[in-house]
Amino acid sequence: MMNRRHFMSHVAGASALAVPGMSFLANLRAQAPKLKKENKSLIILWMGGGPSHMDLWDLKPGEQTGGEFKEISTAASGIKISEILPETAKQFQHLSIIRSLVTNEGSHERGTVLMNTGRMPNPVVLFPAIGSVCASQLASKELALPAFIGVGGTAQRIGPGFLGMMYAPFTVQNPGQPPANIRPPSLGDAKTTDERMRRRQRLFYNIEDPFNEGAFPHLRSNKSRGSSSLKAIAEAEDAAMREAAGSSAQAHASIYKKAFDLIVTDPALRAVFEVNKEPRSVIDAYGGMQNRFGMGCLLARKLVEKGVSCVEVDLGGWDNHNNIFNTLRTGNGPRLDKGMGTLVKELVERKLWKNTVIVWMGEFGRTPRINQNGGRDHWGRCWSVVVGGGGIKGGVVHGSTSKDGMDVDKDPVRIGDLFATLYKGLGLDPGTKVRDNLGRPLEIADGKPIPTLV
Repeated sequence: MMNRRHFMSHVAGASALAVPGMSFLANLRAQAPKLKKENKSLIILWMGGGPSHMDLWDLKPGEQTGGEFKEISTAASGIKISEILPETAKQFQHLSIIRSLVTNEGSHERGTVLMNTGRMPNPVVLFPAIGSVCASQLASKELALPAFIGVGGTAQRIGPGFLGMMYAPFTVQNPGQPPANIRPPSLGDAKTTDERMRRRQRLFYNIEDPFNEGAFPHLRSNKSRGSSSLKAIAEAEDAAMREAAGSSAQAHASIYKKAFDLIVTDPALRAVFEVNKEPRSVIDAYGGMQNRFGMGCLLARKLVEKGVSCVEVDLGGWDNHNNIFNTLRTGNGPRLDKGMGTLVKELVERKLWKNTVIVWMGEFGRTPRINQNGGRDHWGRCWSVVVGGGGIKGGVVHGSTSKDGMDVDKDPVRIGDLFATLYKGLGLDPGTKVRDNLGRPLEIADGKPIPTLV
């Protein structure tokens, strides 16, 4: 749940969206039946520290910049990747590589903001994380789970920006354990606890609902309130109209409703976080309980099955200025391979692939030149990301780098183009406009979709 300070920090920004937000939310409601039916989701595999594309996706065998790893063939004809990713290689008919991304940003902090929002950091405008944008555009109002869930801390660091607290990420620090505060406090035996929590829920609505209705008395539906079912429909529509009008208090109440749904109304929802109860064969395929990234990928699969719009899974430890080859061979290489390869495999097998977009990325790549400590340094001039799922074609390599990997050789891609491609793969128009905290119209992606991929 959100505390008071967190809530108040969003009030001013949300108020600026009041009038423009009405048409924006009206458009979303018009799309809602189709989006809900399709249940579109985005999974971000976030590689904190700056992963070495030179040792994963864009190897240069025989060159001084090439490093120690060999290439292996993949399930996609003509595409080769690193030998340390054999499970992922088996799924490459579903995945594609962009080998010519140009960001020119070598700072961890600025690169993290850039790659999570699609915009350079700005002291005036707090841009939302891509997961928050997806939550605002794709999530069903009936979804009891949070629409944007971060497995690790990166999503929380970026936050919902000017979209407000309704689209803030819910953080799971350890995917091997249920999130903190997801169970009600002990208030006696199970029956007593349940009764007291429901009394608290009723008390909350008794206080919040009249306050929210009184702040926007002119926003009431014309539906008859004779039966309980019609009354519930009318109340839900009234709440949606107040949110569209910029009511921060109504957004606050909506968040608490999700929390009550998760903790009190439907306790079975909590089981989605219990990855340890999956079959042992599935857990082992993801790398076992000791592979926290693998368990995060397993949790991501379970969450998108439940309709969550975006899940971001963190794997840190990629800032390899020293001893990069042994570190990748024995550490992050196997962790990534088990988690990513099995995730793609399961999404395909469970018929979720056509409605789920995946993007693998970090804040930048690493230098083609190997330094004196046997590592690689920060590099944003040309590097790789991996995408797939939804409307994105698999088995494609877009762009290329020079023989030594120092420059883009063909088809450079900007960050805005990457984001436009992801949105289009999700069935969203990248030109969709939202209003920032200054009330200005802003397209959700500052670029054009990559035609070879969508």
